[in-house]
Order: sequence, then C-alpha cells, then structure tokens
Amino acid sequence: MLQLEYDKQQVEQVIDKIVRKTMNMDLTWDWPCGVAYYGISDAYVKTQKTEYLDLLKERVDELIDLGLPKVWTVNACAMGHCMVTLYQATNDKKYYDILMSKMAYINKDALRFGDRVLQHTVSAKNDFPEQVWCDTLFMAAYLLLRVGVMEKNEDMINDALNQYYWHIKYLQNPSSGLYYHGYDNIAGNHMSGIYWGRANAWAAYTMSQVGNELPKCYLYPKYMDVAGSLNEQLAALKTMQTENGLWRTVLDDPESYEEISASAGIAAAMLHRGNPLHSKYINKAIKGLLANVSEDGKVMNVSAGTAVMNDKEGYRGISRDWIQGWGQGLVLAFFSTLLMSEKIEKDGAL
Repeated sequence: MLQLEYDKQQVEQVIDKIVRKTMNMDLTWDWPCGVAYYGISDAYVKTQKTEYLDLLKERVDELIDLGLPKVWTVNACAMGHCMVTLYQATNDKKYYDILMSKMAYINKDALRFGDRVLQHTVSAKNDFPEQVWCDTLFMAAYLLLRVGVMEKNEDMINDALNQYYWHIKYLQNPSSGLYYHGYDNIAGNHMSGIYWGRANAWAAYTMSQVGNELPKCYLYPKYMDVAGSLNEQLAALKTMQTENGLWRTVLDDPESYEEISASAGIAAAMLHRGNPLHSKYINKAIKGLLANVSEDGKVMNVSAGTAVMNDKEGYRGISRDWIQGWGQGLVLAFFSTLLMSEKIEKDGAL
C-alpha cells in the first residue's frame, strides 16, 4: 500500500483554487478545454463537491447554446470526457448526444492507417499524414474506452485497446521504456526521436486508467500489453525525477526546464498504479507540484502547445509563461486522486 505524506486540508484548498481559476479561463471546444474540464470532472467525482459539477454544467451549457463546432478532430474529442461525467451525473440526453457524435466521428470519419490506428489530427485538414502521437491516447483512445465501458460496447472497448496496443508498438522504446513524442509511419521513424515529458505523461496517465475503467481487464489479451508497458515506463521514469520532485520537458536532457503538466500526469499515473515502491517519488512530486500552484490557482511552468519539434532546442524554447488548460486539468487529476489514495492498492499479478 502507498505510504504518502500530505495535508488533506491543504490539498482540498489547492483543488478549490485551481477549479475556480480554471473556470475563469475562456476555453472553448478543443483539447485545452477538454483536458481542463476533465480535471474538474475528476475533482467532482472524487470529492463529490456539487459546486464543481454546477460550475462545469453552467459553462458547458453556455458553450452548447453558442453552438457546436462544424467538425470534430482527434484533439477536440477530449471534450467528450466531461460529457461522460455530465451525462452520468444528470442523465441529460444532450450531453449523451454530443458524446455519441464524437464516437461516430472516431469510428467513421477520423483518419486511420494500418490496423485502424488513429492518425493524430488537430484540424479538419490532413495535418500529420500517418503520424501517431502520444496525445491521441488521452484525447481519443481513453475516451473510447470510457464510453465503451459505459455502453457495454465491446467494439468500442476493443477499438480502444487496439489504439493502446499500436501506440505502444510505435512509440515506446523497448530498451529505455520511455515514449517518443511521435512516429511517422510513412518515413518509418520517430522524427526527432525526443522523449518529450508530456508525451510520456499522456501515455502513462491513460494506461494507468485502463485497469480502473475496464471490468475484468485481465480477460482482454491486449490489456497485458498496457500493464507491461506501463510498468516498464514507470520504472524508467522514476530514475528521471529531479531533486524538486518533477520531470523535465525533455526527460533525458538536463538542460531542459522542469515542466508541470508532464510532472502531474506522470505522478498521477504512479498514484493510480499503486506500487508502494513509488511512494517516495510521489511524495517528492506532491511538494514539487504544490510549489507550482500560485495563490490564485494558476498552475505555473506549463509548456505551451507543442508539435513534434525538430530537436531538443525546439522543446527547450517552448514558452512556459502562460496558464494552460492541460496544466490545470492534469494537476487537478493528480491532487484529486491523492485524496483517495488510501483506497489504491497495486494488483501484484499485473
């Protein structure tokens, strides 16, 4: 069992500050909003504070009234996460209908290649032909899994697990255990070959959710790849934690800055995995993450949106000056999970 050291009241206060700061952001229908509102949804589910649900519902209803986007993208599917929570909490069919429109897009319209692997897309254009990015695991694969379980739809579940399987094959280095940011199937390479921090967070965090979300996960052969991949990745990541309890934007580059969204996602994955040997790394992360939340709830030192850059210098040069939805959301996911960490225990068989 995890042995963690934290002040519950302090963590609850920090969650409250981050939620309120996040709701003051002018986020709309795309992935920054999707990740931010996932964090608020997670905070509601784990704290049961109805004020978080009320704030979320009010804003999403306003966005719905203003009109939906004409087309979805892989990135924009991230907004489906809060639709799951809103529908489950209210039973209001309008959230369900939006959610299922995203599922229809993923199933019928989203660009795929090979064994129906989702190509990462950020617009209605063919942005990155036959490219696989870790980001897709959060924006689409994890959502597919959640909806598949909710609907008891085996096709969705198997599609989700297929995405995990191929993202592992394309993106994880079996020697290091770390994930590359992207893979170009046409060129047959990992482009700049960078171990980007937030890419590893997308992979680790979403893989850590599969066993929690999927009943009898051990009966799905591809789940064994998810569990094995995550175990190797976390074993590698623990060795790259800085003295401040954080991880760098390029994990193996000592000249890269410490980046908070990556740090929160990786630490949250460790929490969910529940390996007691990770307790000391999580405890360091608690201190490091708390030190990067401002008094008014802004998560600081979060890198801006990042394409697969050409080299390490490209990643080092990405700004970390501004508030970002993904930083707010991933830090909320970490601290919300921390509050229920006493209930987490690793399944030693997996």
